[in-house]
Amino acid sequence: MGKRVWDWDHNLKVRLAGEALYNMLFWMYFPFITVYFSEALGSGTAGIMMSLPPVFSMFGSLLGGMLTDRWGRRPVMLLGASVQTVMFACFAVSPSPWMDYAAFIGLGLGGAVYRPASSAMVADLVPAEQLRQVFATFMTANNVGAVLGPALGSFLFFHYRQELLWTCTLVLLLYLLAIYFMVKETMPHAAEGPKEPAAISRKVLEQWRGYGFIFRDKIFLVYLMAGIFALVPIMQLDLYLPVYVIHHVPAQTLLAWNGASLTLSGTDIFGWLVGFNGLLFVLFILPVTRWFAKWRERNVFILSSLLSGFGTFFVGLHTNIWYLFAVTVIFTFGEMVRSPAAQSFISRYAPAHARGQYLGADSLQNTVGKFLAPMTVVLSGWLPPLAIFTVILGFALVSIGLYFQLFRLYGEKQAAVAGA
Repeated sequence: MGKRVWDWDHNLKVRLAGEALYNMLFWMYFPFITVYFSEALGSGTAGIMMSLPPVFSMFGSLLGGMLTDRWGRRPVMLLGASVQTVMFACFAVSPSPWMDYAAFIGLGLGGAVYRPASSAMVADLVPAEQLRQVFATFMTANNVGAVLGPALGSFLFFHYRQELLWTCTLVLLLYLLAIYFMVKETMPHAAEGPKEPAAISRKVLEQWRGYGFIFRDKIFLVYLMAGIFALVPIMQLDLYLPVYVIHHVPAQTLLAWNGASLTLSGTDIFGWLVGFNGLLFVLFILPVTRWFAKWRERNVFILSSLLSGFGTFFVGLHTNIWYLFAVTVIFTFGEMVRSPAAQSFISRYAPAHARGQYLGADSLQNTVGKFLAPMTVVLSGWLPPLAIFTVILGFALVSIGLYFQLFRLYGEKQAAVAGA
């Protein structure tokens, strides 16, 4: 398979187009959903409500991974896309915020079921040495939506919500039909499992027991722990950084010309930093992935934790807007180098017969990270900003130690296999 998109397998090209369009629509409503629930039900209630979706997503990912190894990739992708299509329609016709919330939970659940099958299909089709490049291309398409979506959604979500949600429903329906008619199954024959008849309950129990085996895999557990600690600094862009920038960075002039100037408040500055972060992803994720293609995954993970940890820590050292743009480059590159390597590592490490389950369990990094990362906002009520940024840096340093341990164990396992 060539590295260029037009040389990809047909399955991947269909999915790249469909997922890119869907992600743009996703970013038109997702950033504003908390604001919507806060206005409709109160900020306290909204805060509690928004802490629950990661739990549903965790179970959705584990279920999606289990079904991916039992049913195959294509049926689970169809199931996840179908759930999302129905939930968008429910969201569009909803008469109350509580039904909106139920639909929002359903959207997250459908997406969580879909993702392990989607990643497993990539791993089925792409040679190991090209996985980083392919995953980086999917990330680029997704981040185009993350840059353009919020700008459009800030108007459409609040003024034409029903029309936006019906558009999302139609796009998901068309993508569902594209999967059904154009995407072929890719699950290796070795992963298809036995064909003898058995009770559905017994089959499900066998699959859940498979997760018990996965969580006894010491290498995988260390990988999960390292990823959780590495993600806490990366997630601060949506958590502590807005709190810090909005409350501690003074209004200042971005540009001045001919006696006129563009002055930004703390809120404006944070918006610019988020947009700059997304733009860097769109422009550089593919080149960065190529630059580090020859690097060992251990070194990529360690470099990522160093850049994201120290880059986020540096935010607390000065409030000049151009300085903040500079450190945004540092912590954004930390996230950028990590993501394709993480996806390629677990796709390659997981055995073919349990690839879906490993990819489903891999989502626990994000789930647990989302529970731990908000502690910085809680601690900010008692600690000064520099102390919070030091705690964030501490998470990154712990992840580096765990990555050294991970690849020591992984190297020993490979040596044992080679010597057997």
